[in-house]
Amino acid sequence: MSLPREPRQKMINIMYLVLTAILALNVSAEVINAFKTVDKSLTDSNSNIEKGNITIFESLAEKLSNNETKEKAAIWAPKAEQAKQYSDVLYQYIDNLKKQVKLQSDIKKDKNGIFILDKDGNEDFKLDYLEASTRIFEKEGEGAKLYKMLTDYRTSMLAIDSSVNPITFPVNLNVPTTRSGNARTGNPVVDWTASYFHMTPAVAALTMLSKIQNNIKNAENQVVTYCHSQIGAVKLIFNKFQPIASGSSTYLMPGEEMVVTAGVGAFNDAAKPIISINGSQTALNENGVAEKKFNVSGGGNQKIHVSISYTKPDGTKDNLEKDIEYTVGTPGGAAVMLDKMNVFYIGVDNPITIGSPTGWDKTTVSISGGGATISGAGSQRVVKVTSIGDCNISVTANGKSTPFPFRVKRIPDPIIKVGPSGGGKMQAVNFRSQQFVRADLENFDFLAKFNVTGATVYFTNPGDRNVKQISLTSGSLAPAADFMKTLVPGSTVIFDNIRVVGPDGQPRTIQNPPGFSLF
Repeated sequence: MSLPREPRQKMINIMYLVLTAILALNVSAEVINAFKTVDKSLTDSNSNIEKGNITIFESLAEKLSNNETKEKAAIWAPKAEQAKQYSDVLYQYIDNLKKQVKLQSDIKKDKNGIFILDKDGNEDFKLDYLEASTRIFEKEGEGAKLYKMLTDYRTSMLAIDSSVNPITFPVNLNVPTTRSGNARTGNPVVDWTASYFHMTPAVAALTMLSKIQNNIKNAENQVVTYCHSQIGAVKLIFNKFQPIASGSSTYLMPGEEMVVTAGVGAFNDAAKPIISINGSQTALNENGVAEKKFNVSGGGNQKIHVSISYTKPDGTKDNLEKDIEYTVGTPGGAAVMLDKMNVFYIGVDNPITIGSPTGWDKTTVSISGGGATISGAGSQRVVKVTSIGDCNISVTANGKSTPFPFRVKRIPDPIIKVGPSGGGKMQAVNFRSQQFVRADLENFDFLAKFNVTGATVYFTNPGDRNVKQISLTSGSLAPAADFMKTLVPGSTVIFDNIRVVGPDGQPRTIQNPPGFSLF
């Protein structure tokens, strides 16, 4: 394309080209975040593969010392070690390349030269910087050097044993093709370097280097696994031991039996179990066991759930579940725990649990206030109350009396319902088919039933100014059956003066009774 002769037009064209270049260099935050996510995934994968490789080498060491396998192990263990040495050298070289990319992407340091971390705990540098990778891998020649080292690595690894399949070997140096399907220059070193590192954002270059490291770890695993398979299967080597002991109870009365269970727990550093205590994953200490400290609260019998996911000696996964039970006492030697809520309710049985450290032959329980009575024996009791106010339970253990105050309340009002609805919009056809209005007690822990003993119902139909009033003497809608047949979309039904009787036998009138708008 020839440039126009007119100077003003030349300037416009040049500015257009510059703007296009700027837009081409702009890297969106979404792309950067995507590369960061992939890079973290690759780094985690590399760590997991390394743990698996460590387990295989531990097994190889055990086989070298075993009279039954040491002859074969003496042949294959050195080959596996050779694969590890090749991989370690190349892996470390790529780690140094990563550091160079970060350093040349304006990584932030403090006055002591220590790298500054961002809010996520990562080294802070220009993730979208485009020139660092081009400078390092193309201008400074690190791309050609890396290409040669990968070529030599592939040749050396395949030469360890002829049975290693070159087709499935993870490390290859194929040059990506252009959209037309043809290589760019015909020089594989130049094309390979340009394909992955020419004007590549720093975060993308780091991700590509992590991908190459992942290929190296997979290649190492492939070779050492093959070497090990020529000897025998992997055995999980236990190298940490801890005493394991537990008692049958943490709270006993005189004369009660205590059973102690003890043994030795064996652990493996490379295949650490995943331990969850009360739903929270807990880190392992240097001995391979999890320890969680917390302050107990409440009172009475409690438990902690422990879940352990681990690797069995044959390499398969398994899971163990166990509850650790314990008892929390109350200062003064006694404890009273409500089994339902923190109040007593009139008209229902209120179950409670009482604890005493001295034995029930030396413990007495009394109750006062709220028209209350208490029945039962031992730790399990039932309280009944008849009047609103305060109630007090006194537990006398070993000559010392401890008071426990509680409140007495009426059972809350029920919800008035017709069919499935407690008011609001309802289909006319559904409302017409209902035969009863009922009182349901929702979100209440006790079994308590209310009966409707009376109500007034008002009906209005669209276009009819007359309001029909029907009186009910129970929960049955039979007195209003004939008028209910006339209800159509747009009709309104309002309940008023709804009277109910609950378990306490006392009548009450429901406040804010429901209304229905039919559609």
